[in-house]
Amino acid sequence: MHRFIFVAVAILLPVLANAQDVPLRISQVGEGVYAIVGETGQRSPTNFGNNATFGAIVTSDGVVMVDPGGSAKGAAMLEKIIQTVTDKPIIAVINTGGQDHRWLGNDYFKARGARIIASVDAVADQKERVNDQLNGLKFFIGADGLLGTEPIHAEETFEDALDLEIGGVRIQIRHSVGAHTPGDAFVWLPEMNIMFSGDIAYVDRILSVGDYSDSAAWIDAFNSMAALSPKIVVPGHGDPALLNKARAQTLNYLKNLRDKIGQVINKGGAIEDAISIDQSAFAGLNNFSQLAKRNAQQVFIHMEFE
Repeated sequence: MHRFIFVAVAILLPVLANAQDVPLRISQVGEGVYAIVGETGQRSPTNFGNNATFGAIVTSDGVVMVDPGGSAKGAAMLEKIIQTVTDKPIIAVINTGGQDHRWLGNDYFKARGARIIASVDAVADQKERVNDQLNGLKFFIGADGLLGTEPIHAEETFEDALDLEIGGVRIQIRHSVGAHTPGDAFVWLPEMNIMFSGDIAYVDRILSVGDYSDSAAWIDAFNSMAALSPKIVVPGHGDPALLNKARAQTLNYLKNLRDKIGQVINKGGAIEDAISIDQSAFAGLNNFSQLAKRNAQQVFIHMEFE
């Protein structure tokens, strides 16, 4: 009970690390467990691709990172902010998916001795989209921002489940189906009831459906994560939250999208009709105006062939 109260307070009162002029906030969500929250907007020359939420699990042996940032400079930024709460080295990095900020910082930490862990499907997705991701990062963060970034993949992979014990902390990684990306996985700390959802859950900002996403499987992935009843969800984007908030802003959004697109398809509607569906219930989420119509378009294209 005391642990739950502590975590809930930590969400409301994040411990901000302002020692560096960086677009990241670090907040403690459990004993030795931290969320590192990046901007909810686009990748930029100031965030080096770190427009996402990351994690740090401090164990007696060292730090386990949940996602390494979107570039070598982004990884260095994450390392620096972690050093505001611990002087332990980063000894392991978990990639929760195939998006750039979930893996392109791998080389930075591997060069410093960290083991890199990811699902087989995440590595396959990373390899398939790496050129597009690097070209996109050059546009958004600039060639200088991308300097030193070498795309390397996890040498430690798993199919659907991996259980670890590192420095006295039990860490369970689960991947069953694709969601935002084909290899999305969540990281579960069972003793603390803390969930790092990766891109299975978005909070505070609207989720993004890409041509590599699977909106139907995404619902299954969310339900698989939610079945563990986490007290705290550290999402792939946004601030740590209670499960109900993550459910309202991710699962309910996906269900609303698929339900209304399904109605359009059943009536013989065209993609123009899909783009015009009512998503106003979610208009308060960040990036709504940029992504809502694109999401509807992508889901329509996918659902036509389901």
